[in-house]
Amino acid sequence: MEYRKLGKAGTRVSAVSIGGWLTFGASLSERTSHRILDVAVEHGINFIDLADVYAHGKAESIVGNYLKGKDRTRFVISSKVFWPMSSDVNDRGLSRKHVFESVHRSLKRLGTDYLDIYFCHRYDTETPLEETVRIMDDLVHQGKIIYWGTSVWTAAQIEKAMGLSAHFLAYPPQVEQPRYNMLDRHIEREILPTCEAHGIGLTVWSPLAGGILTGKYNEGIPPGSRAATSDWLKAELTEENIQKVRELTRLASDLGMTMAELAIAWVLRLPQISSAITGATREEHVRSNVRAVEVRNRLTPEVLERIEQILQNKPEPPNMLTGD
Repeated sequence: MEYRKLGKAGTRVSAVSIGGWLTFGASLSERTSHRILDVAVEHGINFIDLADVYAHGKAESIVGNYLKGKDRTRFVISSKVFWPMSSDVNDRGLSRKHVFESVHRSLKRLGTDYLDIYFCHRYDTETPLEETVRIMDDLVHQGKIIYWGTSVWTAAQIEKAMGLSAHFLAYPPQVEQPRYNMLDRHIEREILPTCEAHGIGLTVWSPLAGGILTGKYNEGIPPGSRAATSDWLKAELTEENIQKVRELTRLASDLGMTMAELAIAWVLRLPQISSAITGATREEHVRSNVRAVEVRNRLTPEVLERIEQILQNKPEPPNMLTGD
């Protein structure tokens, strides 16, 4: 495993991490979730990414039960706050009240005294950003969180948070968590350079584009797959995207790796990426995801150029691996 810094911060996280979205407490039982976590830890993963809204708190509770009897200091654990957790008018958003109450609920479910990272799960247009910055700073001073971060914020919103933090001498956000993969590269234009300029780390989610970049949809939508019941995922299964993945799958085979390994290794080509957050429903998924770190050195400049050509729909040149 490779360990990377959270931007300019001293803490290091595993380049491949494990997340609980759609899995822990949702599609997976507690027993299976614990086995997935065992395999992740055995392979050097130290970063577990969660949110209060994942399985409506069950994901945090499952990880909390997993941590019992273990050395808490060996893990980097994150959670998030923003989405409604009940019908109560104040049980949502990034107000001082909701953030303060939510972090204590998350800590109780996790059975820990602190979170390593606490993310603002979206930007709250109904709460003054100053209020959010100040409560996050208070939580750092209280020892409830070590770092705070943003998730799916725009570059302008991150800049504003940095400016307010400097103005109030408050702890600034240290991490942004955006979506990033071969088929969704929106962060490269503004978010990535903004984070790099401020020393903000990036822990990216959906590096496999909901499973599209595993190649399992190359010949259609298998019964029982996520795309069979997910309209948003089905919408991304355009012929253009599938054709790209088919070509990338052939390239991955030529390189002696799976499509999933190629996709995660490609994300990790950027030193600004602190960690690629992966989900897993089976133990072999964890092992495959971790192998992406080992095979990343096969992504030579020539291979990266070929990947770029595929992603940009450029004609295929003569086979650079065989000389044909």
